[in-house]
Amino acid sequence: MQIKEALKIHFGYDEFRTGQEEIIRGILSGRDALGIMPTGGGKSLCYQLPAILLENMTIVISPLISLMKDQVDSLNEVGIPATFINSTLDNNDLVNRIEEIKNNKYKIIYVAPERLGSSIFLNLMNSIEVSLVAIDEAHCISQWGHDFRPSYVEIPRFINSLNKKPLVAAFTATATKEVVKEIKQIINLSNPIEIITGFDRPNLIYSVVKPSNKFNYLIDYLENIPRESSGIIYCSTRKTVESLTKKLNEKKFSAIGYHGGMSSEDRQYNQDDFILDKTKIIIATNAFGMGINKPDVRYVIHYNMPKNMESYYQEAGRAGRDGEQSECILMYSPSDIVNQKFIIQSETLSPEREKLMYENLQYLVDFCHTNECLRNDILKYFGEELKEDNCGSCGNCLDEGEMIDITIESQKILSCIYRADQRYGAGTIIQTLRGSKNKNILTYGLDRISTYGIMKEYSEGSIREIIMTLVSKGYLGITTDRFPILKLTQKSMDILKGKEKIYHKRELVHRRRIDNKNGENSKIKNTIEEYDEELFALLRDIRFEISKEKELPPFVIFHDITLKQMSSYYPQNKDELLKIKGVGIKKYENYGKNFINAIKDYCQDKNIDIEKVRENINRESNQTNDNYKIDDGSIEIESTYELTYNKYIEGKSLDKIAEERNLTEETVLKHLMKLEEDGKDIDWSSFVSDTEKEKMILEAIKKVGREKLKPIKESLPDDISYLDIKLILIKSKF
Repeated sequence: MQIKEALKIHFGYDEFRTGQEEIIRGILSGRDALGIMPTGGGKSLCYQLPAILLENMTIVISPLISLMKDQVDSLNEVGIPATFINSTLDNNDLVNRIEEIKNNKYKIIYVAPERLGSSIFLNLMNSIEVSLVAIDEAHCISQWGHDFRPSYVEIPRFINSLNKKPLVAAFTATATKEVVKEIKQIINLSNPIEIITGFDRPNLIYSVVKPSNKFNYLIDYLENIPRESSGIIYCSTRKTVESLTKKLNEKKFSAIGYHGGMSSEDRQYNQDDFILDKTKIIIATNAFGMGINKPDVRYVIHYNMPKNMESYYQEAGRAGRDGEQSECILMYSPSDIVNQKFIIQSETLSPEREKLMYENLQYLVDFCHTNECLRNDILKYFGEELKEDNCGSCGNCLDEGEMIDITIESQKILSCIYRADQRYGAGTIIQTLRGSKNKNILTYGLDRISTYGIMKEYSEGSIREIIMTLVSKGYLGITTDRFPILKLTQKSMDILKGKEKIYHKRELVHRRRIDNKNGENSKIKNTIEEYDEELFALLRDIRFEISKEKELPPFVIFHDITLKQMSSYYPQNKDELLKIKGVGIKKYENYGKNFINAIKDYCQDKNIDIEKVRENINRESNQTNDNYKIDDGSIEIESTYELTYNKYIEGKSLDKIAEERNLTEETVLKHLMKLEEDGKDIDWSSFVSDTEKEKMILEAIKKVGREKLKPIKESLPDDISYLDIKLILIKSKF
């Protein structure tokens, strides 16, 4: 079987993602491999597909039990025999599993690193032939990485103990250049093919917010996103997890907690509820999430700042693994720094390790205070070359807040640090500038320096914000230890001497919201913009019933993006369904007919002209930058949206615009919404002729809410269509 054939049959894809094919071909040609690929970049396929084609078994070393179960379930669903060995198996199950492995029942075996030193497991491995050992989350082997695990040290010894050295492939999403070097050395990869596809996750919108009341901000955010959106909220302590879970439940949000102080049974139960979509919000410490394979997490919120950039990148990266745009919001407050330093101080660390942890924490603090592109700050940390200054899709690049001159304030702060002999931290400097009569200030004699009290009209928070901005921009240094001291840098003199000005964005209250299907307040868009939302909801219901029956997460059946493609193209038979991304032969055999029958019945009930819809899809996809108009000798690109707008300007009705543009009326509505969001004036009242219908629809919306169309439709007479409802929803929005 060729690799492209295996890709389509088992996984339902026609093409590889960046880097996947090179790694797979390298492994199949007999080379070790090292893959540094972002979360959601398709690392698992890089060892799962070779496992199908290699002669003998593949061993996958994975750190978390939950990941093993999800991966094994998914592999068995696509016809790849897989199993796992971990602590969840009782003795009888373990004995049976070992016998099955000896009898070559499986192609892939997942194992926890803690098992590698077990004599039972070692004997088993030397009784079978192993073609490949794949190491997931390989950064855990480095003592200088952010998530070192002692059990990973067993991996080289395990590989060397096998009768015949197998191929070895290591994968991770989070590794600096130093950690990558250490991975290669410790595992002793032999002439590996190395693929580093980059650390950028274009579908993630990163933002940092500094709300005065975190809980109120969180409630406001959750009330303005669809209730069906799945999200993770990270907290730094177990106490905060428990408190926040209780408060959200009191506010009628379906939320569950997860932390290391819970029993393993309770943790597993809560995690399964989240994975299976029984609850939409999980509030957790960093004990949750490594390797969690839920693709449709629409937002990750850090209620508290994590310990370093690597942790933040990995935890935030649990959003949007399906490629759909999702939000990563970091809530910052100065107390978070104090908490993280306390955690560092409570650990038994070597001086070198402690210094590194303080440096890594400081990088994240600087990240929280920069005005520059947040995406670029992340990429710089991992040593990636930047392509542009403005990504156009992070909180800072989207923020159009006013830039204010803070040069004079900066000069006062720098001068105070200089006159205090650069011997104190931010807290003492702030107290001095505000004219505090604190005992320590008087004891140190700081009330006698000329800068004492020169910023007494400023709040402590304002001065601290400016100090941290100066640090993030390199105008101030800060010693990286438990008692950090502010130090002037060479750049400080440019500010003090008035050679350079410094600006900072005026703090605004940001409220970023996830797309709620009606497009309200959205900076986040679906990869597939044009799909039948009612059919999509129907297919989600079918998927959920199948997942309940088979006790599998819904995404193991089909990802959302696959259902959206079905809801866009309306496949009517096997060949058409197999053209949908994510539908392979095995999945078609398992439940393809369920979905085809549902789609056919839906099209018949709604009198959908499938061929016309497909013509529109093809026309829309081909209609890129090929419509031009000439005005005064210049050529302007006329987009498909502008062509719709021109018909609207001519005073044509909705159905007439659709007819002349050969589009559906729903597509025309979406075009007009996009135009309104981009600043065009649309008079939605011109499309509403029946005021009685409008009144009935508004009353129904008031009763059942506006989040889902189906409940609204069911509460109205049959002669009111989904299009009528959408039109009134859009009109009431704008």
